[in-house]
Amino acid sequence: MKQLPDQFSCKHRYREDMLHIYQAALARVAGDTAVSHWLKDHPSACGSQAVVAIGKAASAMMAGALGVLRRSLVAGLVITREGYTQDRLQDNPAIEQVVSSHPVPDGRSLDAGRQLLAFIAAQPLDRPLLFLLSGGTSSLVEVLPEHGSLTDLQRLNHWLLASGLDIRAMNQVRSRLSCIKGGQLVRYLQGRDARVLFISDVPGDDPAIVGSGLLFPQQPDLALPPLPDELHDCFAQPDVPPSRAIPHHAVATNAHALEAAAQAARDLGYETVSDFPFLQGDAETRGREFGQYLRQAGAGVHLMGGETTVRLPPEPGRGGRNQHLALAAAAEIQGREDLLVLAAATDGSDGMSEDAGALVDGGTWQRAIDEDFKPRQSLATADSGRLLEATGDLLHTGPTGTNVMDLLIGMRIPR
Repeated sequence: MKQLPDQFSCKHRYREDMLHIYQAALARVAGDTAVSHWLKDHPSACGSQAVVAIGKAASAMMAGALGVLRRSLVAGLVITREGYTQDRLQDNPAIEQVVSSHPVPDGRSLDAGRQLLAFIAAQPLDRPLLFLLSGGTSSLVEVLPEHGSLTDLQRLNHWLLASGLDIRAMNQVRSRLSCIKGGQLVRYLQGRDARVLFISDVPGDDPAIVGSGLLFPQQPDLALPPLPDELHDCFAQPDVPPSRAIPHHAVATNAHALEAAAQAARDLGYETVSDFPFLQGDAETRGREFGQYLRQAGAGVHLMGGETTVRLPPEPGRGGRNQHLALAAAAEIQGREDLLVLAAATDGSDGMSEDAGALVDGGTWQRAIDEDFKPRQSLATADSGRLLEATGDLLHTGPTGTNVMDLLIGMRIPR
């Protein structure tokens, strides 16, 4: 991060504390730790089996399973985003890591779908399957019906990412152009025993929504949200998926991350407040509201979790929902030397950017102006990332091995 001006250097310790709190939350929900803890707590689930891991946390989750199962893991398939594979899996001949596309699917997503079905079909009918699912699955793997094309799939996903729809509605739409989403993958199991451990990146930790519910059926009568006219021909009412229930277990959630963040703040000596509603809705609105709240709040650390949305302009700039939220909050706390706001994704990737989010303070707004930016214009054009890079407020973690939505951390510095 960029060196702060002298008048804000006294806050360096508090910025470090904010980062420590964020990192403590990530450590609690790391994919390897979450999976290994669950398996150790359930020894009856540790027999010989094949393991499939899909999502942005797939490699970390597979590493956690391998650490416990060892030779009981007889075959493994990892499907994850480019740059998210792990070297510690490379030398294991039983495990194949496949790189696919995120956040917009491409031909690799369809290849990954074929590899997924081939892997399942290659397992003996009496060999149990363990599925490790995390956010990003919806884009990384797909099997299209005969009437669907890659062009349709990409057009749909570009529209969804700019639509402002919440994740439930987005995955509901995705399931209507798929042979495996919405529980339809169950039919390809052909009666094999299966279990799902998942990291939740959705409100309410609903397994029907995580990864578009590959093995958990959605309600078939749910109505689609309004769609552009050019997309209507892509859709058909999906077949009713098999009724067989596959056990699902959430091993890491946003609530777990918030608990860890609160404990880390208390360990540092801060009063903490975390009894807020789920964070959702328009990112700019929520950012302004949070900044206004902090101006009146008591000293200490204030924690929220969830996931906001941004309705993008026709030609958006660089950034993501957390950077957008942080810049909106910066407008409200400008000039206040006692206030800081951290807004970041737990997977290390905010929107289409490779940054996790931002940590802003009362000087961010003026630093932006000093760097010849017009902050309100940056908000209007969804170009917060360039501004926050110039002010030294971007956060970059790289892949974190987890994905439990976003964290919003505010601090009012004790006097």
